[in-house]
Amino acid sequence: MAERRAFAQKISRTVAAEVRKQISGQYSGSPQLLKNLNIVGSISHHTTVPLTEAVDPVDLEEYLVTHPLAVDSGPLRDLIEFPPDDIEVVYSPRDCRTLVSAVPEESEMDPHVRDCIRSYTEDWAVVIRKYHKLGTGFNPNTLDKQKERQKGLPKQVFESDEAPDGNNYQDEQDDLKRRSMSIDDTPRGSWACSIFDLKNSLPDALLPNLLDRTPNEEIDRQNDDQRKSNRHKELFGLHPSPDEEEPIERLSVPDVPKEHFGQRLLVKCLSLKFEIEIEPIFASLALYDVKEKKKISENFYFDLNSEQMKGLLRPHVPPAAITTLARSAIFSITYPSQDVFLVIKLEKVLQQGDIGECAEPYMIFKEADATKNKEKLEKLKSQADQFCQRLGKYRMPFAWTAIHLMNIVSSAGSLERDSTEVEISTGERKGSWSERRNSSIVGRRSLERTTSGDDACNLTSFRPATLTVTNFFKQEGDRLSDEDLYKFLADMRRPSSVLRRLRPITAQLKIDISPAPENPHYCLTPELLQVKLYPDSRVRPTREILEFPARDVYVPNTTYRNLLYIYPQSLNFANRQGSARNITVKVQFMYGEDPSNAMPNSSCIQPHWQLDHSLFRCYYA
Repeated sequence: MAERRAFAQKISRTVAAEVRKQISGQYSGSPQLLKNLNIVGSISHHTTVPLTEAVDPVDLEEYLVTHPLAVDSGPLRDLIEFPPDDIEVVYSPRDCRTLVSAVPEESEMDPHVRDCIRSYTEDWAVVIRKYHKLGTGFNPNTLDKQKERQKGLPKQVFESDEAPDGNNYQDEQDDLKRRSMSIDDTPRGSWACSIFDLKNSLPDALLPNLLDRTPNEEIDRQNDDQRKSNRHKELFGLHPSPDEEEPIERLSVPDVPKEHFGQRLLVKCLSLKFEIEIEPIFASLALYDVKEKKKISENFYFDLNSEQMKGLLRPHVPPAAITTLARSAIFSITYPSQDVFLVIKLEKVLQQGDIGECAEPYMIFKEADATKNKEKLEKLKSQADQFCQRLGKYRMPFAWTAIHLMNIVSSAGSLERDSTEVEISTGERKGSWSERRNSSIVGRRSLERTTSGDDACNLTSFRPATLTVTNFFKQEGDRLSDEDLYKFLADMRRPSSVLRRLRPITAQLKIDISPAPENPHYCLTPELLQVKLYPDSRVRPTREILEFPARDVYVPNTTYRNLLYIYPQSLNFANRQGSARNITVKVQFMYGEDPSNAMPNSSCIQPHWQLDHSLFRCYYA
């Protein structure tokens, strides 16, 4: 065997696996943990971490708290410490919508209550972070900035994006046919076929100065100039913003808190007229959500009686304040949907007898027969006058109707006119509805159609509509609860025989529905405070109706509101023996057991109760 050469005898024959095993034996912990141990300090003991185990990153905030910095940490101290001028606190004055603040005076209050009240009046403390843009939580690539950057960019069009022209496309197809015919004449893969392809192919553009000798520095300079030419100022800013679901905390600057309002709707009540006029009739509006089975607004009471009818109640009704004369209201809807109804309820002065008996004259007598039934009408007016003198401050349910709000909004938005006139009726002894536009009747299907999507529930851009409600449903004595009302409203959206059993009362109620302006004049809050831009206090106001949202609204409570709504539903005397008819209920706030301890700001509700199937229903004053 030939002898091994001298230089080959000194070559190490150790394989790579043995080298890795030897190194891992010398450094049983992580090399990064064992590196430069003498610089940090002498460490007598350290935890060994296997190389195969992932090491958690260091928590910078926790490390800075547990390891105070030395007085002099070197030139890189600014990278570790927080800048002293990073945070600046600026106080911004709080805006008040009303002319007078709703917050009570602090003269006679407990210290704890006074501190709570000041949270509604003190100025906003705005924290401004000077170096917020330098942090990882700041994302400058918003959608608006992306569009602004892309305005001056040339649009890139590739060959695959270009639509072929008709004439050029036909010429190219003919040329391809000629080529294929010529190629097919020759054997596939032959030398003649290759020569044919070379003759018909177009040559590429020649590269200038390809063979010239150029120094490397000159080539780098040319490449650098070409990269800078026509280069966008914020090249990396053109990259689309990252996904919001990525695990990076985004510290966005919040807006200044303000009072929450949903989509606002302005409803104006114009007139209310019946076939006969014998007594005052009172009306109220409220919004209901059928799907959630909730009442989503407070009641708005309005009075459209003539001066003659109002005169019947003067012994019981004090002079009306200007705040009670509102005939227009602004409703707020945070969650608009196809299940929202505007419910109109009518009440009259309490009378002796059942509700059906009291409503019978309105269903029998017509305006055209006033001369023929003059004596009967005079007798009814005399009876109504007596009831008004005796029970003028008590009310009883009379009739009701409902308007499918989103159908009216979608119908008004589909017209080209600036305003819409719609007539709604309950039909003759039926629960069907009809809609008329410009004196032409449109069938039931036009009103029942619904539109899917968010546009159908938009209450801010539809055209104003004037509605004429021509019929009401007579209130049933045994169906006064909200649960019964939800069933009727659900039947209005689909063909049902339930509404056909309800007897209609002919009437005519005209209302205007339109999007509420941003800053309406002569407006009152739910606390009856005047909103700014209220030039004349003698003008009939517009009421803001407080919303009861169908679902929770997650906004801070920044407005002081001291209102409590109490809606008694029923009182059950089924286990009581004997008759119990004329019952008066009084609701007051008390700060003691003595009757003189009633608080002066409490209100009294004195309803009349009527026996009906061992269940006493209340009729409110």
